[in-house]
Amino acid sequence: MNGTGTGHVHILWTSPEVVTFDKMVKMYAVNSMKKGWWEAVTVIIWGGATKLSAENEEVRAGLCTMRDAGVHLSACVTCAHELGVEDALTAQGIECIPWGPPLTELLRSGAPLLSV
Repeated sequence: MNGTGTGHVHILWTSPEVVTFDKMVKMYAVNSMKKGWWEAVTVIIWGGATKLSAENEEVRAGLCTMRDAGVHLSACVTCAHELGVEDALTAQGIECIPWGPPLTELLRSGAPLLSV
């Protein structure tokens, strides 16, 4: 199947496991952009993935790879603040915003959302 470049997919990443990040989140997000499966990909970093994104060097490098491929990275500001990693995430160029209302709108609209 060739890329169609249609639409925008959001990946809700909550797993604190490196293998899940590497072999699912990063792999799918990067390939989606490189192969044109989607016009836009946003990874929403939430829960346990928040701390992992700030503190694990392998994950941090993978996030740079994703950003270089055109993936938009955004984290739940409440998670980042409560886990003490908001400054570390913003220093990596990851936006931190209140994701509750936008996620609710995505769900209500039926927009493509992949939860990991």
